[in-house]
Amino acid sequence: MFEGGLLLLAFGFGGLAGIDPVAALRFDLDGLVYGLAGTLPLYLVFQWSYNTHVASLREIKRVLVDRLGPLLAGCGMADLLFLGFLAGFTEEILFRGFLQPWFEADWGWLGGLVFSNLVFALVHWISPLYALLAGLTGIYLGFALDVGGERNLLVPILIHSLYDIVAFLAVAASYRAGLSR
Repeated sequence: MFEGGLLLLAFGFGGLAGIDPVAALRFDLDGLVYGLAGTLPLYLVFQWSYNTHVASLREIKRVLVDRLGPLLAGCGMADLLFLGFLAGFTEEILFRGFLQPWFEADWGWLGGLVFSNLVFALVHWISPLYALLAGLTGIYLGFALDVGGERNLLVPILIHSLYDIVAFLAVAASYRAGLSR
């Protein structure tokens, strides 16, 4: 339901602002390759941060496992794949498909990148550090939107979706194993 609401926001506000949130969505080989390759850096950062002994990152893991673990642990593999894709798809339609171009109209490319990801950070607020990390991830996704020279929303959708799938699988496994701490 929540993710469907993100699409309603993107298309509703997009219609009011004259912005088609999927105008830059192209299903092509370049987008697929860039999206798959662009997932690797986030995957490596996730693996390090999820398994580190840094106290502030361990606290984020604990909160994620405690809050999301009970929901995700009850899901099968197909459910987690679907949820990860759905979250990445809908969030990217809203943030990179609508908000970034909307802010760019008045603030230019850099303003669009920064302001859309301030919003991205705020809606991912679990702690100040988590919001900062989410905002930096959003900036990475904003750059990914324009990789290859021609804007393609498929790239950040793939990166975000694959990242969420990995994160959801890890959180579910941690919860099942009782590893929130």
